[in-house]
Amino acid sequence: MKTKKTFITLALALASTFMLPAARASDYDQATKLTFNQSVQIPGRVLPAGTYWFVLADTDNARNVVQVFNSDRTMLYATVFTVDASRSDTGIGDTAITFAARGAMQPEAMVLWFYPGRNSGHEFLYPDADQKELAQVKRHTVVATTASAAKDKQHVVAEGD
Repeated sequence: MKTKKTFITLALALASTFMLPAARASDYDQATKLTFNQSVQIPGRVLPAGTYWFVLADTDNARNVVQVFNSDRTMLYATVFTVDASRSDTGIGDTAITFAARGAMQPEAMVLWFYPGRNSGHEFLYPDADQKELAQVKRHTVVATTASAAKDKQHVVAEGD
């Protein structure tokens, strides 16, 4: 009987070590559900107000490819190339998005995305003509809020996977 209990305990301990990496799956793909209350531009596309999933592509060597899906992840809207970006420790526990204001008649352009808990993020690569424009306009960073706190003018709500 004592051998059986020892065997069960060891089996459970071993099983929990195999389960541990699965609990970090969304950290690996940085899946983030973002809700915008106004249109937002990403490279090659304008996303209407709504909810989207931003996810790193599922490849080992493509950590700079972000895929944008609809709210239930059934339709891929865009595949966007990025380069590494960094931020200070300020707000490192939260999702942060930097937008470039493009004028009253154009949607803001999403230029940077930082996953919570990381000081490295993703800078979206726009075509050269857009890059020059975006480098000259005013930028502002929004720390994403939870759905219950999103009552102000700012337009980003984030949830993890």
